[in-house]
Amino acid sequence: MKKAIIARKLGMTQIFSEKGELVPVTVLEAEPNVVIQMKTKERDGYSAVQVGFDEAKPKSVNKPKKGHFGKANITPRKVLKEFKLEDAENYNVGDEIKPDIFTPGDRVDVSGVSKGKGFQGAIKRHGQHRGPLTHGSKYHRGLGSMGSGTTPGRVRKGKKMPGHMGNRNVTIQNLEVVKAEDNILLLMGPVPGPKGSVVVVKDTVKS
Repeated sequence: MKKAIIARKLGMTQIFSEKGELVPVTVLEAEPNVVIQMKTKERDGYSAVQVGFDEAKPKSVNKPKKGHFGKANITPRKVLKEFKLEDAENYNVGDEIKPDIFTPGDRVDVSGVSKGKGFQGAIKRHGQHRGPLTHGSKYHRGLGSMGSGTTPGRVRKGKKMPGHMGNRNVTIQNLEVVKAEDNILLLMGPVPGPKGSVVVVKDTVKS
């Protein structure tokens, strides 16, 4: 991983490209991430940087975290993430990572917690087909067959059933950076999570 930053989703809008094309973009607020701690191969067995995002009130931070931030002489942050950057050894505690590490045209992966949709049926959750809507069908949005008769005589593992939908970690890959300046990132296309949620933006694993 070469580049990564923590940001907050503000919502979606649309802009015009230089060619006059209408482009749907997601707006991310990426205020500078502060390096809180350095991980080194000699001490920790691997090289990485721990960064903090979104300043927190001191009264809302517990004692262990107060000591952690106090050791770095940095005001407390609400969100802490660790990035295994290729050039991690070039950073120092207190350095800032800003959105200008990305340039328009870069491809990134965005990870966040998707919107929770509660308990949903198999049609909405897995996109299964419904039954006939004719009178007397008695099977419209049912789950369907639960097994193949007497063999194996049980519900097979992995059967797609109703259950809790959403509110899980999701990564959308290969989004294009449209703009990166003034602590704002504009990405072409959708990003997981509701407005105000925290997401992680990093260079894509795809070419």
